[in-house]
Amino acid sequence: MTLALYRKYRPATFAEVIGQEHVTEPLRQALRHNRVHHAYLFSGPRGCGKTSSARILARSLNCEQGPTPDPCGVCQSCRDLAPSGPGNVDVIEIDAASHGGVDDARDLRERSFYAPAVSRFKVYIIDEAHMVTAAGFNALLKLVEEPPPHLKFVFATTEPDKVLPTIKSRTHHYPFRLVPPAVLRQHLAHICEQEKVAIEPGALNLVVRAGAGSVRDALSILDQLIAGAGSEGVTHRYAAALLGYTDAALLDEAIEGLARGDGPAVFSVVTSVIDAGHDPRRFAEDILQRLRDLIVVDAVPDAPARGLLDVPEDAMDRMRRQAAAFGRTALLRAAEIVSAGLAEMRGSVAPRLVLELIVARLLVPAADRGETGVLARLERIERRLGLSAGGSVAGELPDQGQATGPSTRPSRAVDEPVRHGPAVGEPGRESAQPRTGSRPSAREAVESSAGPPGREAVDSSASPRVPRRDAPADQAAVLRAWDDVLEATKQRRRVAHSLLISGPAQVVDVRGSTIVVGFTTPALERQFALGPRNEEALAGALTDVLGGQWRIETTVLGSTGSGPEVTGTAAVGAERPHSSTSGNRGAAEPRDPEPDDLPGDGVDPDDPPVETSESETEHLALLQRHLGATVIEEDVD
Repeated sequence: MTLALYRKYRPATFAEVIGQEHVTEPLRQALRHNRVHHAYLFSGPRGCGKTSSARILARSLNCEQGPTPDPCGVCQSCRDLAPSGPGNVDVIEIDAASHGGVDDARDLRERSFYAPAVSRFKVYIIDEAHMVTAAGFNALLKLVEEPPPHLKFVFATTEPDKVLPTIKSRTHHYPFRLVPPAVLRQHLAHICEQEKVAIEPGALNLVVRAGAGSVRDALSILDQLIAGAGSEGVTHRYAAALLGYTDAALLDEAIEGLARGDGPAVFSVVTSVIDAGHDPRRFAEDILQRLRDLIVVDAVPDAPARGLLDVPEDAMDRMRRQAAAFGRTALLRAAEIVSAGLAEMRGSVAPRLVLELIVARLLVPAADRGETGVLARLERIERRLGLSAGGSVAGELPDQGQATGPSTRPSRAVDEPVRHGPAVGEPGRESAQPRTGSRPSAREAVESSAGPPGREAVDSSASPRVPRRDAPADQAAVLRAWDDVLEATKQRRRVAHSLLISGPAQVVDVRGSTIVVGFTTPALERQFALGPRNEEALAGALTDVLGGQWRIETTVLGSTGSGPEVTGTAAVGAERPHSSTSGNRGAAEPRDPEPDDLPGDGVDPDDPPVETSESETEHLALLQRHLGATVIEEDVD
């Protein structure tokens, strides 16, 4: 019968304790100068060396050459207290989980006054000391405060806060810590060499990750893997399958699918993981771990050289491409979503459903209206601008064409002047300028700085807000860019944006440069069509996002007939005509209120009345309240 690895390789001296130099060095100095305290409190996570260090301390105190920081290992006491030794009657280990009552404390107090039988000191090692009751600690208080010269106490616990403060104040407290991954990996590799077992670097990384800084847990896992390994040794695939981690190839496929916005690929990976019997929460943890690594790679390109990551070079190249394809803001947003989803998974009765909802939200950046979501959409627009300028994004993944919008159309030159806003004028309206000597309102200041809606940009070096394309887009391209179109419409005319999101409106058809927009009710369709600037705002937004000249046709979803009825059109791309002011007038008179300035429905007062049914009237009443709020926000003078 073989001995377990965590027992076989248990440290016998302080020099063999790994990752706890902040504890072992002070203890060795105290032993070297014979200044050992009568009571110690060793605290820290499980499997990090607390009980082993207590045994080494007892061994160092009772060595024939001691007290010494380095036990000789030859004398009878050292042989008895070795990891594989029979033990010593003067070194008593007590499990407080089952012997923490007041009667056990009284029995210990009575036996402690007897001198040691064969050793220099009698040492009590009380494991799981936080399980001792308050009455038990009170029974030991006087003994711990003033013990006889031959008595030493070592309390070991994972929860030092539960130890009675009066006991803690009479001890020297040494906090143990989790072993760093690099130190634990080196220790496990050395043990594999001693055991003559071949192990792949990827499998060793999984053991270190599963051990989570605990040497005992890591050795138990390694022992299990070695016991079931074949002639090829411990492989990464075998370790991942046994420990329940996601295969690296599936993880790469999921991450690259998320970077491309490829929903079918990501959901196929989720199905493969579930069909293989893996835990959805573990898969989400693996995704979060990879996102963390990508954030580190993006922020610190030489992370392996700095010791922040320990991955093979070929994996680093792949991770650099993935980080570049995501973008820093998108990585942060994705990590936040997965982290929040993991919290929702805790205790969930449908973990697969929660996992699929996490994936769905990762694939729809526009659904997140928070600060991170806005930054992610802005970063996406900037990346698309980089594509439209003729270059490719650094680190672009294969099959990038499945991203948010098409990227293979001919692009406009970067320094070419870009037209903004609708190019169809409103007949009879004079161009408005602020009066001479008067302070312009906030709205007029914004309009004068931005220029008229249809006027060409004066500064040809200014970059457009979103990418533009010369060729008309198909319906699929319009649908992919529809969220950006709605955002651009909101910047031009909030009333039009509110009408489009009420229902919401849908893209019914795209015929060349004509787009057919369907509304859920006739009232919404007429409300949108009666305001000419609504169609101009939508057409201008399409030009901003997709380029070209666009005409708008509106219809009612579910209506019958040979085709959608054209209730209004708007074209964008040509210079907008303006009425000139009279030469005798001098400065222009203050402008008349525009539809956006009017409270209520936001349409011109000369528009014909709209006949609505009772249900449509209720729908419009709700809409009016929303539109009134948005119009008031616009009219800040």
